[in-house]
Amino acid sequence: MREYARLQTAILLRRFAFQVNRAARSGDAESIHDLRVAIRRLSRCLRAFSQFYPDPSWKRIRRQLAELMETAGTVRDRDIALQLLADAGLPQRAAIVARLQAERRQAAADLLLEIRRWKSRDLSKKWRSRLEL
Repeated sequence: MREYARLQTAILLRRFAFQVNRAARSGDAESIHDLRVAIRRLSRCLRAFSQFYPDPSWKRIRRQLAELMETAGTVRDRDIALQLLADAGLPQRAAIVARLQAERRQAAADLLLEIRRWKSRDLSKKWRSRLEL
């Protein structure tokens, strides 16, 4: 079981790293959504297999993932709101649409900054070491 837990964690960590890079490159709604899915899956894996990792290492990683999830969530919330307004037939020139677009641009810039910090600290490599993968 321990080997299975390590294998699944390694797979999900690679997928997460891929999605981080993808979100950093494109920043579109789909890549942000996929990043959030990757974060959620990795986080759940860490919790489900916690007994197979060195003591508290998985908790710190989950906290770091939660911070990134919150930042990505701010962008995603704007994407969903903008899509709902478009589906409702609101014109692109509407004040609320312009405000949400501006908020989305700021949230996306914040997310990109967070992703750059994550990449500069090489957290994926550190996490592999901490989790003994």
